[in-house]
Amino acid sequence: MIGISLCMIVRDEEETLPRCLESVRGAFDETVIVDTGSSDGTKDVAQKFRCKVYDFPWQDDFAAARNFSFSKAEGDYLIWLDADDVVPEESLARLPALRERLERETPDAVFCPYDIGGESPLLTFERERFLRASAGLLWQGRVHECIAVGANRLRDGFRVVHLGSAKPRGMRNLNIYRKWAGEEPLSPRDLFYYGRELCSHKLYTEAAAVLTEAIGGGWYVYRIEACKALAECFAARGDREGAKTALLRSFCFAEPRASVCCRIGRLFREEGRFREAAFWYETARTCRDHSAEGDFEDPSARTLTPLLELVCCYYRTGERERAKECHQKTEELAPAHPSVVYNRQFFR
Repeated sequence: MIGISLCMIVRDEEETLPRCLESVRGAFDETVIVDTGSSDGTKDVAQKFRCKVYDFPWQDDFAAARNFSFSKAEGDYLIWLDADDVVPEESLARLPALRERLERETPDAVFCPYDIGGESPLLTFERERFLRASAGLLWQGRVHECIAVGANRLRDGFRVVHLGSAKPRGMRNLNIYRKWAGEEPLSPRDLFYYGRELCSHKLYTEAAAVLTEAIGGGWYVYRIEACKALAECFAARGDREGAKTALLRSFCFAEPRASVCCRIGRLFREEGRFREAAFWYETARTCRDHSAEGDFEDPSARTLTPLLELVCCYYRTGERERAKECHQKTEELAPAHPSVVYNRQFFR
């Protein structure tokens, strides 16, 4: 049977690392922990779980650290996790069959669902999770690193959940991007992440310029995401028309995404244009799930979110029965959701 090595890079993760390692205890043949400069008890935690621990001087380059972790692993396949990730029991139950499939089909990579935000994920998308060691694949990118994988790949339902942590990141990523952009041209993917980082720090004018450049080329998924981030910049500056234009531009690259339609609907709703808003929320309900394509998919954008908004929109347009019908559907989806509870009392 093939061997699988878990590879992780960590720094000051004393609080979250035990949760992660406990979730995969005994699942893999070895665990390689690369510490990039912890000042807390992170390495002590790793040693208690009998991990192989290595030091790696931090170089403002996540890909370099991850490649170092891969170089220390001995397994036929390598899986990566972050310290604030966990692996659910149902994923571990898939592992024996996945091992057999890896041995039989020898893919270079296996792409698996990545849930961001816990039990009710805010986003779901697929990431390269298992990599064949002999394929020589390397991480690329100083921040939001990834691996370029060819056609020899599989998909599997081995789900990983990113719970996050309270550890402050501050300006770390933004400073890396600024230094990196000053040294060499960034790819469209890296421009998107750079622009999104600027947006998160409320540097909207600078973010808009970078995101506009990112929209100009590259993979369609990142172009769509850049449109969404650009719309956020315009909206934050009070430019609703600019925000709508940015969102509509995403339709040039692929079929409409539910999250985009919901954002357009919200802009109309905030203007009191409830019929137009209802059109876009209804459209969101018809959109397909694109998470298998690598989309940053919000599962609720096709279901609960537009239905909740339609309750409001139809009520405000005088279509009370349609509003009640939408409310009933939210009762079936999420009866304990605060907005559903509020609407239940309202209609009573």
